[in-house]
Amino acid sequence: METGEEFGPWLARQLKLAGKTQAELAKELGLTRAAVSAWIAGRSTPRPTVMTEIADALGTDVGTVHTRTTDTQAGLPVTWYHRPGYLDGGRDLGNAAAFAFDADVQVLARETCQNSLDERLTENGRPVRVRYTLHELTGEHLDAFREAILWSDLFPHYSAVSETAANQKVGRVVDAGVRDMYERGRLVLLRVDDYNASGLTGDDYADGKFAAVVRRQLESLKSGPAAGGSYGLGKATLWATSALGLVLINSTLSVPHEGRTERRLIGRLELPWREVDGRAYAGPAWFGRPDPDTQGADVARSWWADDETVKRLHLNRENGEPGTSFLIVGAHDVASLEGKASYEDGRQRDEEGPEDSRGIERMHHRLVEALGRDFWAAMVGGGGRLPLLEASVRAMRNDEVVVAETKVDPSVEQPSRTRALRAHYEGTTVDRLTESGQVASRNVPLKLPLTGGARGATLGTHQAVLLVTEADGDRDTPVNQVHSLRGNRMTVRKATVPNLPLGTNPFQAVVLVGEAAGASAPFAKEAEDFLRAAEPPEHDRWGQTEELTLRWSPSAYRRIQNLTTEVNNAVRELVARPRRGRNEGGEVLSKALTVKSRPKAKVPSGPVVPELDALDATIGDQGEWLITAEVRIGRGDEIVPMVPVAQLDVRSGGRPRLDWAELVAVDGCEVENGVLRFPPGTRRAKFRGATDVSSHPVRTTLTRLVVELRAGKEA
Repeated sequence: METGEEFGPWLARQLKLAGKTQAELAKELGLTRAAVSAWIAGRSTPRPTVMTEIADALGTDVGTVHTRTTDTQAGLPVTWYHRPGYLDGGRDLGNAAAFAFDADVQVLARETCQNSLDERLTENGRPVRVRYTLHELTGEHLDAFREAILWSDLFPHYSAVSETAANQKVGRVVDAGVRDMYERGRLVLLRVDDYNASGLTGDDYADGKFAAVVRRQLESLKSGPAAGGSYGLGKATLWATSALGLVLINSTLSVPHEGRTERRLIGRLELPWREVDGRAYAGPAWFGRPDPDTQGADVARSWWADDETVKRLHLNRENGEPGTSFLIVGAHDVASLEGKASYEDGRQRDEEGPEDSRGIERMHHRLVEALGRDFWAAMVGGGGRLPLLEASVRAMRNDEVVVAETKVDPSVEQPSRTRALRAHYEGTTVDRLTESGQVASRNVPLKLPLTGGARGATLGTHQAVLLVTEADGDRDTPVNQVHSLRGNRMTVRKATVPNLPLGTNPFQAVVLVGEAAGASAPFAKEAEDFLRAAEPPEHDRWGQTEELTLRWSPSAYRRIQNLTTEVNNAVRELVARPRRGRNEGGEVLSKALTVKSRPKAKVPSGPVVPELDALDATIGDQGEWLITAEVRIGRGDEIVPMVPVAQLDVRSGGRPRLDWAELVAVDGCEVENGVLRFPPGTRRAKFRGATDVSSHPVRTTLTRLVVELRAGKEA
């Protein structure tokens, strides 16, 4: 027989739930209060015959008292607790954190999978396993689930929100979700399970992971600089993806709480301010057992559920491995519903099948696509190194499989980059690409600023690792991109390499920064800390942030721009085709040509000032000006170095000057600290540049660009 919690803590909680004191239990059992106190303190345990009497006193069966794997059914029942309206009359018309993200399953996959990676148990070295289950309910299955979540108690609150839906964004979404459930007779559940993760540990109210997720907003309790999250916003995607604003949670803890680890349940509802039966409610509500320690037991806390309750709530986990299951009730995917994403999985679809089933098939496809795009590197192992992550997606309808569980395979979703990362782990990279299938490796420097130091002060240089390999097939698109990632191996930045030489073969590249470059890399932890501070809440780029400015300096982001420049220069060098020598081209062709030489013209003496001869400019994806300029140079003994200057054209006053984020020599010149230098005898030169968006005083599309060449070493 399985034995659960220690008898003392279990009995103390059951007395609270039943509203009984130790003295009252002792009187019913015909024993002294000291005997009951000794049980609760753990100094002794009752005899088997007394166990039966305790079960009768608590209104449960003797097996529950012996195993103690669940609470008794006596006392306060599981119910919904709605936070009362504020006494000062204030109103919250929705959770602001949820507005940071779209109701998009691909955004959900990125945020939830990142959180699971951050909570991975590292002691055993195994990956965290994340599974997404789409489950559509109709008919009696839907009725049974609504009964399990006490829908009749919730409906008046949804009705109150619907009455004011026209004036509230959250209200309109909730109203549409309720109407969809009734009009179409269906409800989509999306469950996110992780295994080999820490679980929601800690007290219901005190500091801990449980309170951070269930009770609080904008709190992030991530350990270590390699963690992906830092804003405490990612959990809001769970509620943002629910058209009903409802998420149920079942957590298996890595550290016992109240002597228990399995089936810790709680639910949270996010609604705007509302009035029901003349009483105002502030917004959120919790589904749990009333807390007997609070006045009037008005506050709902988590409870330890039995197996049957877990199944009825569709929160059953496959084993007792630590981790958490989040059930999003009324899951919707705006991008999928609006047809913004193309759907093609190569399988014959039944066009006469239910529209709802095809809907969850599209959501299934988009989840697999997002996981493969953003977390491919975390799923790659090699050279004795295990992956950090395993991910899969499945779809069901009324407990029947619609789409079989699909394990996300990085070698299918990102074949070229997977090959590159494995070669790095296995030590099979080369210095330069000479054959098909090779992976070239190059170190690129990231000069880290000194925290709180003077402008320009450097803590040290971290060596990031650049991997470049040829692109594989049509599936490996878009090509010529660099994926940048740090310690948790989630792709943070995706960028196309600009100004590639004509005829460059399609390639893919990866940049490993911080602990992703290896724990032994110089200043790896410092690089993690710096780049984590440079990420916005979406964690999709590195750039200027408030934290970066406060902890380092307003110009600290330029270190990242310099890293980007170094990476792009290294990529262009690695993928460039070798030039032919002057004598190459064949002996036959050489003999067939007759070249008459002319006497050389006299070269004028004195310095020559190059002139800007042609300029081509476009606006890039980030709003930067991208320019390609040609320079004409007269004959002379000495060519004056020139400084390209980018300015905005204005009707009056001085022209605002823009900074260069990147300045690259293409032909006939070299770039050194922003200065163009020309070898003697050069007649024409070409360079490219990209402006720094942060130096633009107004939106780029509303401006005109002026580029000048100024003589001298300094601008």
